[in-house]
Amino acid sequence: MGFEVRPAEPAEAARVAEAALTLDPGQGAALVARLSNPPATRTWTALAVDGGVAMVSLSDKDPGAGHLDLLAVEPPARGEGRGRALVRAAEEWLRERGAREARWAGNPPCYAWPGVDVRYTAAACLAESLGYERYHVAWNMTAGLSGDLSVEDDLARLDASGVAVRAAAGADRERVAAFVARHWNERWAWEAANATGLHYAERDGEVLAFAAWGARPSWFGPMGTAPAARGLGLGRVLLRRCLAEQRAAGQADAQIGWVGPLRFYSRAVGARAERVFWLYRRDLA
Repeated sequence: MGFEVRPAEPAEAARVAEAALTLDPGQGAALVARLSNPPATRTWTALAVDGGVAMVSLSDKDPGAGHLDLLAVEPPARGEGRGRALVRAAEEWLRERGAREARWAGNPPCYAWPGVDVRYTAAACLAESLGYERYHVAWNMTAGLSGDLSVEDDLARLDASGVAVRAAAGADRERVAAFVARHWNERWAWEAANATGLHYAERDGEVLAFAAWGARPSWFGPMGTAPAARGLGLGRVLLRRCLAEQRAAGQADAQIGWVGPLRFYSRAVGARAERVFWLYRRDLA
């Protein structure tokens, strides 16, 4: 069965994503909106067939590698080749713009998932049937938000040592983003600047640490502490402040995305490793 692939209208992409992303309930439209507003240096498009949508992008940091950022097919429309048609059209779009490789993997800093959630098994099967190789594994942790997230004692201790912890607003966001770019990279700086919530610690006007949430809708991250300030317990405080803010926004739990330090999050808030993602790639020659 052949399908006509065409540019996707924003409302159509949001509607299909809401219906298709059954493991991410209520997030489809927000993900489409986020992927539709990436860094200015990114080239992207949204493609559609009736009942399906794909979003694909190229970053100026690595223009030889294109990314399939989102593939969604409504449940009643599955099993007829819509996903396959969308992936092939996405690959052709990438080839026309000089990409030599297609990746079914997150394109930081603006991404939906690190890769294919293994619970979306049909997507993993499709990737492998189209010749994509699995080259990496990533995971999220889940933090329940019903427990104790208080930090009052920590804030008093930090205040006694001259450290203030604040929510970033206005010009503070630019200052924190500059700190992130200096100590880590421009991708994290973009996420910090575009996050729903951004918290930081400073002493004598110098930013020491930061934590953000909502750069990827509903998820926590990134966060980091400057080397000279490690050991003060800033990460735990900033993490808990962000999670408390997510709880106040109506979330019952929070995804800590693309996790590195499992032990830190487990000890700080009882987070558990849960979502696993397979990252795929394929040569476009």
